[in-house]
Amino acid sequence: MSLLSYLRRLKLTYAVYNLFRPGLLQHNVPVYRKYGLQKWYFSPISSLDFQRIPAAEIPLPKAAELERTVLYKRLDEASCNAIADYAAQGYAVLKGFLTEQEVDGINAEVERLMQEGKLKYRYRNKLTQVILKSPEVRQQGLSPDLLELLGVLLGGEARLFHSINFITGSEQHTHSDSIHMTTFPQGGMLGVWFALEDIDTENGPLHYYPGSHLLPYYLNADYDNTGSRWLIGDKDYSEYEAFIAKEVEALGLQKQTFTAKKGDVLIWHANLLHGGNQQIDPKRTRKSMVLHYFKSGVACWHEITQRPALIHPLGEG
Repeated sequence: MSLLSYLRRLKLTYAVYNLFRPGLLQHNVPVYRKYGLQKWYFSPISSLDFQRIPAAEIPLPKAAELERTVLYKRLDEASCNAIADYAAQGYAVLKGFLTEQEVDGINAEVERLMQEGKLKYRYRNKLTQVILKSPEVRQQGLSPDLLELLGVLLGGEARLFHSINFITGSEQHTHSDSIHMTTFPQGGMLGVWFALEDIDTENGPLHYYPGSHLLPYYLNADYDNTGSRWLIGDKDYSEYEAFIAKEVEALGLQKQTFTAKKGDVLIWHANLLHGGNQQIDPKRTRKSMVLHYFKSGVACWHEITQRPALIHPLGEG
């Protein structure tokens, strides 16, 4: 193992990095105390830390609770039916949620930030945390009506904490967000994906597996990546993807592709298996944005690296 590889696996490396970010990590401390975990705000954390605690999961919402929200009352029938089916399907499609003007405003902000050098690609084609750089985009994610609906889906206050914008398709293999944005109790996170232009089978649509949110939460231990007291696991992320692919095949899960119109929104449960299809036409764009929300009061971290989640104050509520 090279020195660089060792340092990347060393938990102390991440702990030192976190030490200087107390304001972004204090959110986990009350949860640690609640469950009797002897941890500092900068400490490594993984699902193994909760092994001695009885398993807990955020209950799925009841249709009657969702029907009382302001957003439900102003959506079209198809979108309302999708929201009502969220508990069974693990996702909901809201047709025409954003106006053309709102979508154009988001795209203009992303283009401006890129031209000014304030927004750059990470992890190949991801533009992360636009919500920290653009008040206009941030306010889209902090819409009171949207937060109300998401709060019902999460069973508590929904807290916006992360965003990713794409100019082209993600082409990401099937995965569950619960491996990247893990919570205790489980299910305390969801994703909201915005189509920022028309998306069809040629320019890299999303795919997902309806009902897969009801499967177990596949975490480090499930693909032998727990590491040791001092080191995180040594598995490459592709090994997690291969593990998920085998589970999908073994369970005979049925893949569904989401082709969208500009302004459509897809909301999905933390444990829904999903990904991005291949972009068949490389000359086209596939502009989109995904926002991630935690339920306030849950412990949250990145399971693979065992790092607590950095959450910036965004003024929600």
